[in-house]
Parts: sequence; structure tokens; C-alpha cells
Amino acid sequence: MHERSSVGELAQKLRAELDRYSPGGKLPSSRALVERFRVSPVTVSRALGQLAAEGLVVTRPGAGAFRARPPAAGAAAAAVGDTSWQEVTLSADAATEVVPRSVDATGVLATLAAPPPGVIEFNSGYLHASLQPERAMAAALARAGRRPGAWDRPPVEGLPELREWFARGMGGAITAAEVLISAGGQSALTTTLRALAPPGAPVLLESPTYPGLLAIARAAGLRPVPVPVDTDGVRPELLEAAFRATGARVFVCQPLFQNPTGAVLSAERRPEVLRIAREAGAFVVEDDFVRRLVHEDAGPLPSPLTTDDRDGVVVHVCSLTKATSPSFRVSALAARGPVLERLRAIQVVDHFFVPRPLQEAALELVGSPAWPRHLRTVAAELRSRRDALAAALRLRLPELALPHVPAGGYHLWLRLPDGTDELALAAAALRAGVAVAPGRPYFAAEPPAAHVRLSFAALAGAGEIAEGVRRLRVACDEVLG
Repeated sequence: MHERSSVGELAQKLRAELDRYSPGGKLPSSRALVERFRVSPVTVSRALGQLAAEGLVVTRPGAGAFRARPPAAGAAAAAVGDTSWQEVTLSADAATEVVPRSVDATGVLATLAAPPPGVIEFNSGYLHASLQPERAMAAALARAGRRPGAWDRPPVEGLPELREWFARGMGGAITAAEVLISAGGQSALTTTLRALAPPGAPVLLESPTYPGLLAIARAAGLRPVPVPVDTDGVRPELLEAAFRATGARVFVCQPLFQNPTGAVLSAERRPEVLRIAREAGAFVVEDDFVRRLVHEDAGPLPSPLTTDDRDGVVVHVCSLTKATSPSFRVSALAARGPVLERLRAIQVVDHFFVPRPLQEAALELVGSPAWPRHLRTVAAELRSRRDALAAALRLRLPELALPHVPAGGYHLWLRLPDGTDELALAAAALRAGVAVAPGRPYFAAEPPAAHVRLSFAALAGAGEIAEGVRRLRVACDEVLG
């Protein structure tokens, strides 16, 4: 059994047995729990840690674990005190800000929060544990820790060899000197928007787009302006009109397997996007987030926009996270010209640098024979899961429109019947035992219709996909009638 599922199962069993012990009573020893449940000491330690985090048990080094005592009446209020003053302080500047810097993490947390036990995850943005290269990552981390100087301070721009590796994957137009190593794609995008747009400025975004990007923009006090996409990517005539109407100096896009639509920017539109941005004196932020999650039948991929960029219009962001693990947070920022120094300065001020052992582990991983094997396996498995999900939807939920089946990425974007309450559908789905992502958080303004996004990356395989669609059918019957 996988370690993480073992931890959750053991925590659930111990939680159910807590009533056997009086408050303050001692639980069985770790050794006894290991023998009784036939799990490892690490699993026991993590399960007890989970219960401690929930406030159900108290662990005392050398003594064991004890059932937590309920707080005395009024104790919690006395310990917390009165924090209502913070509401005034946090919003005091709102009247003078052009765009209030509200931080809404709802859309991001929807893909990060662990669902209740037994719920099928159609809302996760990461690979299932069976698809993650766990052994290769563990071996890479072990080798990295033994490298000479592995625990020293790295160059703030990142290890030269890792910057060179990322540069080679960007089409050859970018050199290693123009690459910065960052701590994951979300961090890189945050740095980029801070560098390119002052608070209150408009920023053009694809519509629909990744909710985390909308959260970044709003948290920085920027004004998101949506530009619609179709199956060929962003529409150039609308992009040009948006630049002209707003005076924006930044456009953020995902040209390859866009999230959530799966669209690929067409060959005809690529030069148009660069031309329009250049004439507007604007930057194009290229979020190349799933290039390594291409499907087995995709064929040759279009190169990054940086390949065709000679004037420093494109700021390129790419990451290893989606193709490895949520915790393998290593990404790269690439830019040409004076903006590179601004990006570097902001990143150093915010983060100093990405920990060297993680950079060394990334080098070990991508340089190992296991890396290309892993990518081939993921390509085949994602294609299989995509096809299984698309087929199940067409069979059991034909009323949900599926206009585009992408050849890469990890999700399908479905249009719901007119008049559908997508939040009610998401709630009904959760009651039926399946978590889905409603479409509203993907839009910066009013959406043209109700949608839902279904991810197939975090599922165990065709069997779980079929069961998930069956449960979704139950939810649709409840909501749609």
C-alpha cells in the first residue's frame, strides 16, 4: 500500500477509537500500533502527527501519545483575545488604492485541498502517486545530498548547469545567462507580474484562465482584463483591441494545452500575438506549464514562443513540478534585456534563492536514464486516462458538451447545459463522492456559460475514472433533473 494512503487509513482508525480513552489517557505505544496494524514506524508517527494537528491527541517525546483534554470553558476565547482590530488595519488603505489588493485563494485551494476519504479527485492538478517518479526522485535527492558543496549557498540565479538544461528546452533562442531558477511556477509568475506591472495597472489574461493566475494578479493590486480564447488559442483581433482599449503592458498566456480549455495557439496566430504585443510596447508572459505532459499521440509540439522572439517581448516560465510531484518545486524564468535584472532583483528580495539540494536533485533527476523513461510512461498513461474519461463522458453524460479533447495536459473542459447552477452541481458531486472544479473561478469577468473542469491526472486508472463518471451522473440527475 502506498505510504500516504496508509497514513490516512491509520489516522482514520485511530480517530474512531479515541472514545475508548479518557481525556489525558495514554494511547498504545508506537511499537504496539506497528504490530497491530502491520505498518511501518514512520506511518504510525505520521498518523499520530495528523491527529495531533487536528487537536485530538497530544504527543510527548519519550512518553507517548495521549488523548487531548477538552479546553476549559472560555479558555479558547481568553487565549485568542480580540482580533477584530485587524479588519480595520488590513482595509485602511483600500480607499486610496486603485485596485484593492484582496487575496482570494479559493480557486487555488480547490485544487490543493485533500478531499475527504473515498472521494474521487477530478479536481486535482497533479499526477497520481502511481505516475510520479518517486523512486527516481528519491535516488536523485540521495545522490544530490552527497555532492561536494551540496549544502552550500547556491548562486542566486541558480546552478549554472540547471540553467543551461532549462535553456536548451526553450528552443535555443535563450541562453543560460538569461535563465533564473525559481521555486515553482506559481512563484515565478508572482515575481513576473510584480516586475512588469505596478499596482493598479491592467493586465491582459486569457479567458478562461487558471484561477491561481487571477489570484496572483488581484493580490498584487492589478486589474485582470479577459481576452477570450477558442480552440486555436487567444483571438488576435480581441487581443489587439484589449491592448488599445486598456493601455496594458502585459499579456499572460499559456500557448500550449491551455488551462482549462486545452487549446494550443495555432501557427498562424503565434506571430500575430508577438507582433501585437511588440507594437503595444508590451510583454508576453508565456506560461509553458505542461510541455512535459504531452500525450503519446500528440505528434511534434510547437516550440516555445521564445524561439520566435528576437526583441525580448517574451518572458518565459516553465516548471518541473507538473511532471514530477507537487513538492518538487523547481522552475525557470527566462527573459532578455533590462527586464531580466528586475526579475532577478525581485526574486532575490522575496526568496534569496532556491535551496541548493533541490536544485542538485533536479540536475540528478533530469540527467538520469529514468527521466526519459518516466516521460514516456506519463505520455502513454495520460493518453489512456484522457481517452477513458472522454469515452465515459460521451456514454454516460452526453448532455455535457466536450468541444475539444487536447493532446496534452491533464484535464477536460466541459460546458454545462444552459441554466445549470455549477456550484450546486459541484456540491451534489461531492455528496456523491466525486470532487470537480466549477468553471466560474476560471473567468476574470462574467462567464459566457456554466462550465466544469475534470482532471484525469490524479486518478488511479480507468476503473476509478469510470466510477467517478458514474457518481457524476448521480449528481447531474439530482441537479439537472
